[in-house]
Amino acid sequence: MHSGNFTEGKIFEPLIRFTLPVMFALFLQSLYGAVDLLVVGRYASNADVSAVSTGAQLMQTMMALFAGLAMGTTILLGQQIGEGREKEAGRTVGGAIVFFALLGIVLSITMLGSVPFLARLMNAPAEAFDATCRYIRICSGGLLFIIAYNLLGALFRGIGNSRLPLFSVAVAAVINIFGDLLLVRGFHMGAEGAAFATVCSQGISVLISLLFLRRVDMPFSFSRQDIRYHGDVTSKTLHFGVPVALMDLLVGISFLVLLSIVNSLGLLVSAGVGVAEKVCGFILLIPSSFGQSMASFTAQNYGAGKMDRAYKGLQYGIVTGLGFGLVLFWLSFFHGDLLCRIFSNDPQVIQLGWDYLKAYAIDCILTAVFFSMTGFFNGCGFTKFVMIQGIIGAFLVRIPIAWLMSKQVPVSLFHIGLATPASSLVQCILCFGYLFLVHKQLDRKKS
Repeated sequence: MHSGNFTEGKIFEPLIRFTLPVMFALFLQSLYGAVDLLVVGRYASNADVSAVSTGAQLMQTMMALFAGLAMGTTILLGQQIGEGREKEAGRTVGGAIVFFALLGIVLSITMLGSVPFLARLMNAPAEAFDATCRYIRICSGGLLFIIAYNLLGALFRGIGNSRLPLFSVAVAAVINIFGDLLLVRGFHMGAEGAAFATVCSQGISVLISLLFLRRVDMPFSFSRQDIRYHGDVTSKTLHFGVPVALMDLLVGISFLVLLSIVNSLGLLVSAGVGVAEKVCGFILLIPSSFGQSMASFTAQNYGAGKMDRAYKGLQYGIVTGLGFGLVLFWLSFFHGDLLCRIFSNDPQVIQLGWDYLKAYAIDCILTAVFFSMTGFFNGCGFTKFVMIQGIIGAFLVRIPIAWLMSKQVPVSLFHIGLATPASSLVQCILCFGYLFLVHKQLDRKKS
C-alpha cells in the first residue's frame, strides 16, 4: 500500500483516486449506525431502539469531536511531508499516538463516571433510561478504540493514503453486522448487544490496521523512540484541530435546534423531516469526501510551497463536485419521493419529506463549492476562519430563517428547508471573500 505524494505529477487523477475511497469510507460509516438501528428495531424492544438511537447520537457527537481534533494531525502531517521535514513528521505521528491515547483514557474514565447524567442530558425516556445507560457505559469503556479508529484514518489521509482507512471501515462494518445479528438476534442482548458489536468491531478493525502498517510505504522515518509526548506537536495539533472540532460540534447543535423547531410542528412533520434528513445524510457524503481530500491535497502542496498546484486542485475539486451536485439536485428535487420511500411507507410522510428535500436539492450545488473551499483552507491551516464561517452560517442564518419560516401560515417544509441552502450561500460568499483577502499571503508561500 503506497502513500500518495500530491506535490508532483498529475493533479486530477490522483485527487479523484484519493477521494473515492474517502467517499466509500464515509458511506460505510453512515451504514454503520443504520444497521445497528435496523437490527435492534427488528429483533429487540422499543426501549432498546430508543436507547440505541439516543446513545448513538451522543457517541456520534463525540466522534465528530475526535475527527475534528484528528484533522489537526492530518493538516500538520501533510504540511511537514510537503516541506520535506521527515524527522518532524515521525515525531508528529508518535506524539499524536500518545496524546490521543491519553485523551481517550481521560474521557473514558470521565464518561464512565457520568453515565446517568449523560442519559438525563440526552432526555432518555424513562422506559429506556436503564438501557441507554448500559449502551453509553459500554461505548465509553471502548472509547480508546473509537479514538484510535479516527486517528488512524487521519494519519493515513495525511500521508496521502485513503485506501487503508477504507479497508479499516469495511472490516469494522462487516464485523459490526455479524456482531449485531449474533448478540441482538441470537443472544437477545438488545441495546447492550449493539454496543458490544460496535466497540468490538472497531477494536478488531484497529488491530488489523496496525498489522497492515508494515505494508505501508511511509514517506518518512518512524521508530518506537518517536512514540512519546511532544508538547510542540500537541500544541500545533490543537491549534489546527480545535477550531474544526468546535465548528463540527456547534454546527451539529444548530441542526439539533432546527430539528427541535420542526418537532414542534407535529408528529407527521417531524417524521417527514426525519426521513429527509436520513436521505440528506447520504447525499452530503460526496461533498464531505471532497472536503477531506482537499485538506490532505492542499496541506502537502502548501508545505511544499506549490500553491499553483493547490489552486488547481481546488478548481478540479469544485468542478467535479458540481458535476455530482447537479446529479444529486436532479434526483432530490424531481425524484425525492423515491428517495424518501426507502425509509418510509407512509404517503404523507413521504410527501412531507420530499417537500423538505427540494430545499436540500439546492444545497447539493452550494455544498459542492464551499466544502472543497473549506477543505482548501483547512489544508492551508486557516482553521479558525473555517470555524467562524461555519458558526455564522449555522447560528446567524440557518436557525433564524428556519424559525421565521416555521411561523408562516400555512407552514411549508420547503420554506423551512431553505434555511440550509441560505446558510450555504452565505458560507460560499465568505469563502470567496476570504480567498481574495489571503491570496497574496498564499502567493508568498510559492517556492
